[in-house]
Amino acid sequence: MLYIIATPIGNLKDITLRALEILKKVDLIACEDTRVTKKLLNHYDIKTSLISYHQHSKTTRIDYLIDKLKEGKNIALVTDAGTPGISDPGGKLIEEAVRNDIEVIPIPGVSALATLISASGINTQKFIFLGFPPHKKGRETFFKEVKESNLPVIFFESRYRILKALKALENSQVIIGRELTKMREEIIRGSAEEALEYFEENPDKIKGEFAVVVKSAKQ
Repeated sequence: MLYIIATPIGNLKDITLRALEILKKVDLIACEDTRVTKKLLNHYDIKTSLISYHQHSKTTRIDYLIDKLKEGKNIALVTDAGTPGISDPGGKLIEEAVRNDIEVIPIPGVSALATLISASGINTQKFIFLGFPPHKKGRETFFKEVKESNLPVIFFESRYRILKALKALENSQVIIGRELTKMREEIIRGSAEEALEYFEENPDKIKGEFAVVVKSAKQ
């Protein structure tokens, strides 16, 4: 079986008992960065073997993992933080597993997407999630569509491009989550211009990845 396991996005206590149980019993854990996942495993005294699987992994790594699953091995797929398959390469392995009639079992848990939505304070009965914006080609079009959307839009952004993103969102109302679930967790609410000014005045707070909600013009 291939288990899709959500892991903490910050606070190591944000993991389910079921996830810990499965991480202990599987034969192998496929993870983005073995160093990151090792910290989680060490915290809970889990000794399961790790193998790296990330966006730069070659198809041979996917083939290897599929072969192990066909041999009857149980594998857990985890990302560095949050739920696999949401804006990370986990979908490729899952797709191949499904194609090969391998049972895929999701183990739900935390995600930055759900975490910020739950505290957004706006109507999110319907919303659009767009993952990470393009780095270059298509970036301008991306933000134009975000600003013109009739529904709230949620996307992720890195610390290297968050200021550029806020500049592109001028005249928009935003809710920004930074360091979610960590000791320095902060949720910033207001206009994109206000958020930009805040981060420009506090550059030490531009850390990690950001989750951003952009209110629709109708809200």
